Amino acid sequence: MELCIARQPIFSFNKRLYAYELLFRGNDDLSLEKTEGNRATSILLSSTFLTEGIEKITGSKPCFVNFPEQLLLKNIPAAFPKNRLVVEILEDVEPTPEIIAACKKLKKEGYTLALDDFVYHHRFDPLLELADIVKVDFLLTPVDGVHKMLYKMARFDHLKLLAEKVETYDEFEKAMKLGFHYFQGFFFSKPELTQIGELTSVKVNLIRLLAEVSQKKTTIKRLEEIVSADVALTYKLLRYLNSAHFYLLEKVKSVARAISFLGGKRFRRFILLILISEIASDKPEELVKLAVVRAKFCELLASQGPMQEKSDELFLVGLFSMIDAMLDKPMKELMKKIPVSENVKTVLVSRTGPYAAVLEAVECYERGEMRACHCALEEACIKKDELGDIYLKALEYCDQVL
Repeated sequence: MELCIARQPIFSFNKRLYAYELLFRGNDDLSLEKTEGNRATSILLSSTFLTEGIEKITGSKPCFVNFPEQLLLKNIPAAFPKNRLVVEILEDVEPTPEIIAACKKLKKEGYTLALDDFVYHHRFDPLLELADIVKVDFLLTPVDGVHKMLYKMARFDHLKLLAEKVETYDEFEKAMKLGFHYFQGFFFSKPELTQIGELTSVKVNLIRLLAEVSQKKTTIKRLEEIVSADVALTYKLLRYLNSAHFYLLEKVKSVARAISFLGGKRFRRFILLILISEIASDKPEELVKLAVVRAKFCELLASQGPMQEKSDELFLVGLFSMIDAMLDKPMKELMKKIPVSENVKTVLVSRTGPYAAVLEAVECYERGEMRACHCALEEACIKKDELGDIYLKALEYCDQVL
Protein backbone atom coordinates (compact mmCIF):
# COMPACT_ATOMS: atom_id res chain seq x y z
CA MET A 1 0.00 0.00 0.00
CA GLU A 2 1.25 3.46 -0.90
CA LEU A 3 1.12 5.74 2.15
CA CYS A 4 0.82 9.48 1.65
CA ILE A 5 1.17 11.91 4.53
CA ALA A 6 0.20 15.52 3.90
CA ARG A 7 0.89 18.28 6.42
CA GLN A 8 -1.05 21.50 6.81
CA PRO A 9 0.33 24.46 8.76
CA ILE A 10 -1.41 25.98 11.78
CA PHE A 11 -0.52 29.58 12.65
CA SER A 12 -0.79 31.78 15.71
CA PHE A 13 -2.38 35.25 15.48
CA ASN A 14 0.96 36.84 14.47
CA LYS A 15 1.30 34.38 11.54
CA ARG A 16 3.98 32.36 13.31
CA LEU A 17 3.93 28.61 12.72
CA TYR A 18 2.37 26.93 15.76
CA ALA A 19 1.94 23.33 14.60
CA TYR A 20 1.10 21.06 11.67
CA GLU A 21 -1.91 18.86 11.19
CA LEU A 22 -0.89 15.52 9.71
CA LEU A 23 -3.31 13.93 7.28
CA PHE A 24 -3.27 10.33 6.17
CA ARG A 25 -4.03 9.81 2.51
CA GLY A 26 -4.20 6.37 0.91
CA ASN A 27 -4.11 5.51 -2.78
CA ASP A 28 -7.09 4.78 -5.02
CA ASP A 29 -7.35 1.23 -3.69
CA LEU A 30 -7.29 2.38 -0.09
CA SER A 31 -8.80 5.84 -0.15
CA LEU A 32 -9.99 7.69 2.93
CA GLU A 33 -13.56 6.69 2.20
CA LYS A 34 -12.59 3.02 2.28
CA THR A 35 -10.08 3.22 5.09
CA GLU A 36 -11.38 2.75 8.60
CA GLY A 37 -10.49 5.72 10.78
CA ASN A 38 -8.72 3.52 13.31
CA ARG A 39 -6.47 2.03 10.66
CA ALA A 40 -5.77 5.36 8.99
CA THR A 41 -4.63 6.94 12.27
CA SER A 42 -2.62 3.85 13.26
CA ILE A 43 -0.77 3.85 9.93
CA LEU A 44 -0.16 7.58 10.18
CA LEU A 45 1.22 7.34 13.72
CA SER A 46 3.44 4.34 13.05
CA SER A 47 4.80 5.92 9.88
CA THR A 48 5.35 9.35 11.38
CA PHE A 49 6.75 8.49 14.79
CA LEU A 50 8.23 5.05 14.24
CA THR A 51 9.23 4.80 10.58
CA GLU A 52 10.03 8.24 9.18
CA GLY A 53 10.77 10.11 12.38
CA ILE A 54 8.61 13.03 13.42
CA GLU A 55 11.44 15.57 13.00
CA LYS A 56 11.58 14.80 9.28
CA ILE A 57 7.95 15.82 8.84
CA THR A 58 7.19 18.49 11.44
CA GLY A 59 10.60 19.66 12.65
CA SER A 60 10.31 20.89 16.23
CA LYS A 61 6.60 21.70 15.99
CA PRO A 62 3.77 19.63 17.54
CA CYS A 63 1.43 17.75 15.23
CA PHE A 64 -2.35 17.43 15.33
CA VAL A 65 -3.55 13.88 14.62
CA ASN A 66 -7.17 12.70 14.29
CA PHE A 67 -8.28 10.05 16.78
CA PRO A 68 -11.52 8.06 16.31
CA GLU A 69 -13.42 6.58 19.25
CA GLN A 70 -11.84 3.12 19.39
CA LEU A 71 -8.26 4.42 19.51
CA LEU A 72 -9.18 6.84 22.29
CA LEU A 73 -10.77 4.05 24.31
CA LYS A 74 -7.63 1.92 23.83
CA ASN A 75 -5.50 4.85 25.08
CA ILE A 76 -3.39 4.72 21.90
CA PRO A 77 -2.32 8.41 22.10
CA ALA A 78 -0.43 7.64 25.33
CA ALA A 79 2.03 5.54 23.31
CA PHE A 80 3.37 8.71 21.68
CA PRO A 81 5.22 11.73 23.15
CA LYS A 82 2.88 14.24 24.78
CA ASN A 83 5.07 17.21 23.82
CA ARG A 84 4.84 16.35 20.10
CA LEU A 85 1.25 15.17 19.75
CA VAL A 86 -2.04 17.10 19.89
CA VAL A 87 -4.89 14.60 20.27
CA GLU A 88 -7.59 15.70 17.84
CA ILE A 89 -10.96 14.19 18.77
CA LEU A 90 -13.10 13.64 15.67
CA GLU A 91 -16.48 15.34 15.38
CA ASP A 92 -18.39 12.02 15.35
CA VAL A 93 -17.01 10.90 18.73
CA GLU A 94 -19.87 10.93 21.23
CA PRO A 95 -19.13 12.14 24.80
CA THR A 96 -19.96 8.84 26.48
CA PRO A 97 -18.78 8.17 30.04
CA GLU A 98 -16.06 5.89 28.61
CA ILE A 99 -14.79 8.61 26.24
CA ILE A 100 -14.83 11.22 29.01
CA ALA A 101 -12.82 8.87 31.23
CA ALA A 102 -10.29 8.22 28.44
CA CYS A 103 -9.89 11.96 27.81
CA LYS A 104 -9.50 12.69 31.53
CA LYS A 105 -6.70 10.14 31.66
CA LEU A 106 -4.91 11.73 28.69
CA LYS A 107 -5.40 15.19 30.16
CA LYS A 108 -3.94 14.04 33.49
CA GLU A 109 -0.91 12.68 31.67
CA GLY A 110 -0.30 16.09 30.09
CA TYR A 111 -1.67 15.69 26.55
CA THR A 112 -3.21 18.58 24.63
CA LEU A 113 -6.77 17.83 23.46
CA ALA A 114 -8.48 19.42 20.47
CA LEU A 115 -12.08 19.02 19.26
CA ASP A 116 -12.27 18.75 15.48
CA ASP A 117 -14.95 20.39 13.25
CA PHE A 118 -16.83 21.43 16.36
CA VAL A 119 -20.50 22.42 16.34
CA TYR A 120 -21.82 23.29 19.77
CA HIS A 121 -24.38 21.16 21.62
CA HIS A 122 -24.77 21.07 25.39
CA ARG A 123 -24.05 17.32 25.46
CA PHE A 124 -20.42 18.17 24.57
CA ASP A 125 -19.95 20.28 27.70
CA PRO A 126 -17.97 17.53 29.52
CA LEU A 127 -15.54 17.41 26.58
CA LEU A 128 -15.28 21.20 26.46
CA GLU A 129 -14.21 21.19 30.10
CA LEU A 130 -11.28 18.92 29.21
CA ALA A 131 -10.33 20.29 25.79
CA ASP A 132 -7.59 22.84 25.22
CA ILE A 133 -8.45 23.77 21.61
CA VAL A 134 -11.70 23.88 19.64
CA LYS A 135 -11.50 23.76 15.84
CA VAL A 136 -14.23 25.47 13.83
CA ASP A 137 -14.67 24.99 10.08
CA PHE A 138 -14.54 28.63 8.95
CA LEU A 139 -15.54 27.75 5.41
CA LEU A 140 -18.80 26.00 6.33
CA THR A 141 -19.85 27.95 9.42
CA PRO A 142 -21.53 31.34 8.74
CA VAL A 143 -20.27 34.29 10.78
CA ASP A 144 -23.61 34.46 12.64
CA GLY A 145 -23.25 30.79 13.49
CA VAL A 146 -19.74 31.38 14.82
CA HIS A 147 -21.03 34.28 16.98
CA LYS A 148 -23.75 32.09 18.49
CA MET A 149 -21.33 29.24 19.13
CA LEU A 150 -18.79 31.47 20.82
CA TYR A 151 -21.51 32.98 23.01
CA LYS A 152 -22.61 29.52 24.16
CA MET A 153 -19.00 28.51 24.90
CA ALA A 154 -18.07 31.76 26.68
CA ARG A 155 -18.03 30.13 30.12
CA PHE A 156 -15.24 27.79 29.00
CA ASP A 157 -12.73 30.60 29.12
CA HIS A 158 -9.73 28.27 29.12
CA LEU A 159 -10.38 27.24 25.49
CA LYS A 160 -8.26 28.36 22.55
CA LEU A 161 -10.15 28.71 19.27
CA LEU A 162 -8.77 27.45 15.95
CA ALA A 163 -10.30 28.54 12.64
CA GLU A 164 -9.67 25.92 9.96
CA LYS A 165 -10.00 26.19 6.16
CA VAL A 166 -8.99 29.85 6.23
CA GLU A 167 -8.12 30.42 2.57
CA THR A 168 -7.84 34.22 2.22
CA TYR A 169 -6.44 37.11 4.24
CA ASP A 170 -9.96 38.52 4.47
CA GLU A 171 -11.10 35.35 6.24
CA PHE A 172 -8.01 35.51 8.45
CA GLU A 173 -8.89 39.07 9.50
CA LYS A 174 -12.52 38.11 10.21
CA ALA A 175 -11.42 35.16 12.35
CA MET A 176 -9.00 37.42 14.23
CA LYS A 177 -11.80 39.89 15.02
CA LEU A 178 -13.99 37.04 16.26
CA GLY A 179 -11.33 36.13 18.81
CA PHE A 180 -9.72 33.05 17.25
CA HIS A 181 -6.23 32.22 18.48
CA TYR A 182 -5.01 29.82 15.78
CA PHE A 183 -5.57 29.61 12.02
CA GLN A 184 -5.29 26.68 9.64
CA GLY A 185 -5.37 26.97 5.87
CA PHE A 186 -3.42 28.39 2.95
CA PHE A 187 -4.36 32.08 3.35
CA PHE A 188 -0.66 32.94 3.75
CA SER A 189 0.04 31.75 0.18
CA LYS A 190 -2.23 34.43 -1.32
CA PRO A 191 -1.32 38.10 -1.93
CA GLU A 192 -2.44 40.63 0.66
CA LEU A 193 -4.40 42.83 -1.71
CA THR A 194 -4.80 45.62 0.81
CA GLN A 195 -1.03 46.02 0.94
CA ILE A 196 -0.40 46.23 -2.78
CA GLY A 197 1.67 49.31 -3.58
CA GLU A 198 5.07 50.28 -4.93
CA LEU A 199 7.90 47.88 -4.22
CA THR A 200 10.73 49.16 -2.05
CA SER A 201 14.12 49.72 -3.65
CA VAL A 202 15.44 46.70 -1.74
CA LYS A 203 12.76 44.44 -3.22
CA VAL A 204 13.33 45.86 -6.71
CA ASN A 205 17.04 45.07 -6.39
CA LEU A 206 16.24 41.53 -5.23
CA ILE A 207 13.99 41.02 -8.25
CA ARG A 208 16.81 42.19 -10.51
CA LEU A 209 19.14 39.67 -8.90
CA LEU A 210 16.46 37.00 -9.18
CA ALA A 211 16.05 37.83 -12.87
CA GLU A 212 19.80 37.55 -13.44
CA VAL A 213 20.10 34.21 -11.65
CA SER A 214 17.00 32.83 -13.42
CA GLN A 215 18.54 33.32 -16.86
CA LYS A 216 20.07 30.21 -18.41
CA LYS A 217 22.69 32.32 -20.21
CA THR A 218 24.05 33.70 -16.92
CA THR A 219 27.71 32.75 -16.52
CA ILE A 220 29.35 31.49 -13.36
CA LYS A 221 31.60 34.56 -13.48
CA ARG A 222 28.54 36.84 -13.50
CA LEU A 223 26.98 34.93 -10.57
CA GLU A 224 30.23 35.26 -8.64
CA GLU A 225 30.17 39.02 -9.24
CA ILE A 226 26.56 39.26 -8.02
CA VAL A 227 27.22 37.37 -4.81
CA SER A 228 30.57 38.99 -4.05
CA ALA A 229 28.96 42.43 -4.30
CA ASP A 230 26.38 41.51 -1.64
CA VAL A 231 27.79 41.02 1.86
CA ALA A 232 24.63 39.30 3.16
CA LEU A 233 24.54 36.82 0.26
CA THR A 234 28.23 36.03 0.68
CA TYR A 235 27.81 35.49 4.41
CA LYS A 236 24.84 33.15 3.99
CA LEU A 237 26.57 31.15 1.27
CA LEU A 238 29.75 30.64 3.30
CA ARG A 239 27.82 29.91 6.49
CA TYR A 240 25.79 27.27 4.65
CA LEU A 241 28.83 25.55 3.14
CA ASN A 242 30.71 25.57 6.44
CA SER A 243 27.77 24.11 8.37
CA ALA A 244 27.78 20.59 9.76
CA HIS A 245 25.65 19.50 6.79
CA PHE A 246 28.73 19.25 4.52
CA TYR A 247 31.29 17.86 6.99
CA LEU A 248 34.09 19.80 5.30
CA LEU A 249 37.61 19.24 6.61
CA GLU A 250 38.69 22.70 5.45
CA LYS A 251 36.63 25.89 5.61
CA VAL A 252 35.38 27.51 2.41
CA LYS A 253 36.48 31.16 2.54
CA SER A 254 35.65 32.57 -0.89
CA VAL A 255 32.77 32.69 -3.37
CA ALA A 256 35.00 31.22 -6.09
CA ARG A 257 35.78 28.23 -3.86
CA ALA A 258 32.07 27.88 -3.06
CA ILE A 259 31.19 27.74 -6.76
CA SER A 260 33.93 25.19 -7.35
CA PHE A 261 32.62 23.02 -4.51
CA LEU A 262 28.90 23.23 -5.36
CA GLY A 263 29.16 23.27 -9.14
CA GLY A 264 27.29 25.68 -11.40
CA LYS A 265 23.81 24.14 -11.15
CA ARG A 266 23.76 23.74 -7.35
CA PHE A 267 25.33 27.16 -6.83
CA ARG A 268 22.73 28.87 -9.04
CA ARG A 269 19.93 27.05 -7.26
CA PHE A 270 21.27 28.01 -3.84
CA ILE A 271 21.33 31.69 -4.81
CA LEU A 272 17.73 31.37 -6.04
CA LEU A 273 16.70 29.98 -2.66
CA ILE A 274 18.49 32.75 -0.75
CA LEU A 275 16.86 35.41 -2.92
CA ILE A 276 13.39 33.93 -2.45
CA SER A 277 13.96 33.90 1.31
CA GLU A 278 15.06 37.54 1.23
CA ILE A 279 12.09 38.58 -0.92
CA ALA A 280 9.68 36.98 1.56
CA SER A 281 11.50 38.16 4.69
CA ASP A 282 8.43 40.10 5.91
CA LYS A 283 6.08 37.16 5.33
CA PRO A 284 5.36 34.02 7.39
CA GLU A 285 8.38 31.72 7.29
CA GLU A 286 6.10 28.91 6.19
CA LEU A 287 5.56 30.64 2.84
CA VAL A 288 9.20 30.16 1.88
CA LYS A 289 9.17 26.58 3.17
CA LEU A 290 6.11 25.78 1.11
CA ALA A 291 7.70 27.32 -2.00
CA VAL A 292 10.88 25.27 -1.55
CA VAL A 293 8.95 22.05 -0.90
CA ARG A 294 6.83 22.74 -4.00
CA ALA A 295 9.96 23.37 -6.07
CA LYS A 296 11.60 20.09 -5.12
CA PHE A 297 8.31 18.18 -5.31
CA CYS A 298 7.70 19.49 -8.85
CA GLU A 299 11.26 18.62 -9.87
CA LEU A 300 11.11 15.09 -8.45
CA LEU A 301 7.72 14.40 -10.05
CA ALA A 302 9.00 15.64 -13.41
CA SER A 303 11.91 13.22 -13.17
CA GLN A 304 9.37 10.36 -12.91
CA GLY A 305 7.84 11.00 -16.34
CA PRO A 306 8.35 12.34 -19.86
CA MET A 307 9.31 15.82 -18.58
CA GLN A 308 12.52 14.57 -16.98
CA GLU A 309 14.68 16.89 -19.09
CA LYS A 310 12.53 19.84 -17.96
CA SER A 311 12.88 19.11 -14.24
CA ASP A 312 14.95 22.29 -13.72
CA GLU A 313 12.13 24.38 -15.14
CA LEU A 314 9.58 22.56 -12.98
CA PHE A 315 11.75 23.45 -9.97
CA LEU A 316 11.34 27.13 -10.94
CA VAL A 317 7.58 26.64 -11.37
CA GLY A 318 7.25 25.45 -7.77
CA LEU A 319 9.66 28.04 -6.39
CA PHE A 320 7.95 30.99 -8.11
CA SER A 321 4.39 29.69 -7.69
CA MET A 322 3.77 32.00 -4.73
CA ILE A 323 6.00 34.95 -5.58
CA ASP A 324 2.83 37.05 -6.00
CA ALA A 325 2.05 36.39 -2.30
CA MET A 326 5.65 37.16 -1.34
CA LEU A 327 5.57 40.55 -3.07
CA ASP A 328 1.82 41.31 -2.95
CA LYS A 329 1.87 41.91 -6.69
CA PRO A 330 -0.08 40.31 -9.56
CA MET A 331 1.73 37.29 -11.01
CA LYS A 332 1.32 38.64 -14.56
CA GLU A 333 3.20 41.82 -13.65
CA LEU A 334 6.01 39.95 -11.90
CA MET A 335 6.53 37.50 -14.76
CA LYS A 336 7.37 40.44 -17.03
CA LYS A 337 10.39 41.13 -14.83
CA ILE A 338 11.74 37.59 -14.46
CA PRO A 339 13.13 36.07 -17.67
CA VAL A 340 11.93 32.47 -17.44
CA SER A 341 10.62 30.34 -20.30
CA GLU A 342 7.17 30.88 -21.79
CA ASN A 343 6.03 27.52 -20.40
CA VAL A 344 6.96 28.64 -16.86
CA LYS A 345 5.24 32.01 -17.31
CA THR A 346 2.11 30.41 -18.77
CA VAL A 347 1.56 28.00 -15.91
CA LEU A 348 2.22 30.65 -13.24
CA VAL A 349 0.02 33.32 -14.83
CA SER A 350 -2.90 31.27 -16.17
CA ARG A 351 -2.39 27.74 -14.79
CA THR A 352 -2.31 26.35 -18.34
CA GLY A 353 0.34 24.82 -20.59
CA PRO A 354 2.48 21.67 -20.42
CA TYR A 355 3.52 22.20 -16.78
CA ALA A 356 0.03 22.91 -15.41
CA ALA A 357 -0.81 19.31 -14.49
CA VAL A 358 2.36 18.90 -12.40
CA LEU A 359 1.71 22.08 -10.41
CA GLU A 360 -1.93 21.08 -9.93
CA ALA A 361 -0.87 17.65 -8.64
CA VAL A 362 1.45 19.26 -6.09
CA GLU A 363 -1.18 21.75 -4.88
CA CYS A 364 -3.81 19.01 -4.60
CA TYR A 365 -1.39 16.91 -2.56
CA GLU A 366 -0.83 19.81 -0.15
CA ARG A 367 -4.59 20.06 0.42
CA GLY A 368 -4.91 16.29 0.81
CA GLU A 369 -7.07 15.97 -2.32
CA MET A 370 -5.57 12.71 -3.53
CA ARG A 371 -8.06 11.81 -6.25
CA ALA A 372 -7.54 15.17 -7.97
CA CYS A 373 -3.78 14.75 -7.47
CA HIS A 374 -3.81 11.35 -9.16
CA CYS A 375 -5.89 12.68 -12.07
CA ALA A 376 -3.38 15.49 -12.61
CA LEU A 377 -0.47 13.05 -12.50
CA GLU A 378 -2.22 10.83 -15.02
CA GLU A 379 -2.66 13.84 -17.31
CA ALA A 380 1.07 14.56 -17.00
CA CYS A 381 1.88 10.86 -17.66
CA ILE A 382 3.63 10.61 -14.28
CA LYS A 383 3.38 7.48 -12.14
CA LYS A 384 1.73 7.93 -8.76
CA ASP A 385 3.96 5.24 -7.21
CA GLU A 386 6.04 6.34 -4.24
CA LEU A 387 4.25 9.68 -4.12
CA GLY A 388 4.51 9.79 -0.32
CA ASP A 389 8.24 9.05 -0.41
CA ILE A 390 8.79 11.79 -2.99
CA TYR A 391 6.95 14.30 -0.79
CA LEU A 392 9.09 13.31 2.21
CA LYS A 393 12.23 13.81 0.09
CA ALA A 394 10.98 17.30 -0.77
CA LEU A 395 10.44 18.05 2.94
CA GLU A 396 13.92 16.78 3.74
CA TYR A 397 15.45 18.91 0.99
CA CYS A 398 13.66 22.00 2.34
CA ASP A 399 14.96 21.27 5.82
CA GLN A 400 18.53 20.96 4.53
CA VAL A 401 18.66 24.14 2.46
CA LEU A 402 16.75 26.36 4.91
